[in-house]
Amino acid sequence: MRINFTKMHGCGNDYIYINCFDKLIDNPEMLAILMSERHFSVGSDGIVLIERSKVADAKMRMFNIDGSEGKMCGNAIRCIGKYLYDNQMVLKDEIDIETLSGIKHLKLFVENGKVYKVSVDMGIAKFDPDLIPTTLDHRMIDEECVVKNHKYKITAVSMGNPHAVTYVPDPSALDLEKLGPYFENNPLFPERVNTEFVKIIDETHLKMRVWERGSGETYACGTGACATVASSCINGICKFNELVYVELKGGVLEILCSDDFRITMTGPAKKVFDGVFEYED
Repeated sequence: MRINFTKMHGCGNDYIYINCFDKLIDNPEMLAILMSERHFSVGSDGIVLIERSKVADAKMRMFNIDGSEGKMCGNAIRCIGKYLYDNQMVLKDEIDIETLSGIKHLKLFVENGKVYKVSVDMGIAKFDPDLIPTTLDHRMIDEECVVKNHKYKITAVSMGNPHAVTYVPDPSALDLEKLGPYFENNPLFPERVNTEFVKIIDETHLKMRVWERGSGETYACGTGACATVASSCINGICKFNELVYVELKGGVLEILCSDDFRITMTGPAKKVFDGVFEYED
């Protein structure tokens, strides 16, 4: 079997993009595992299928490196916007993308005929325990929890996918390979959780590392950056309606949280290369 693909990334959060407008992928879960392994395959944080949609300009499906399907990825959806515009599949600078977390509106920034930056209306950050979900009967806002025999204060946020935000003195000092799975698989989160480890620089600058469920540590997480700013606003660290710069391992995302917790994310989208993947069916 041969599959044409494009490798793209947003702040180092790299995915393999497959145009499915005129073809179907029978087993994307298996394909994500085969293609994502670093050193022995293409290597990525997962695969993204770009499909036709009856309700938007296109539909996004994303699969993590373990084959599990994710509901939404902020960095990936920016790259989809670039893919559609640069390949002349959609010839307008404002588009809608269907996801498992609803329809997302994108504004494309174009230079010399190519998209270099994308702004996304990420929807409303929610703290309802049933939406994340958590096992608690109340919102988890700066809640003290014990993880691997240490106390952490956690704020749980849904951006269409679940996030646990915790503030630490120095994210770079953490051994996330050991610590991350304890957060991801904590009994408080029955569907597992993405975890953001955040250092407060000032009210408009945050530094973050992220452990993503199904993928491990990644260079960036768009929904995670949005959840971090929503958490920071509800905890009085950042201000509503003011741009916050979130520094990740792979770059900086610009996040704006309105006073009703509607989040707008702006960041880069870059193509790396095109390729053909061959495998036995």
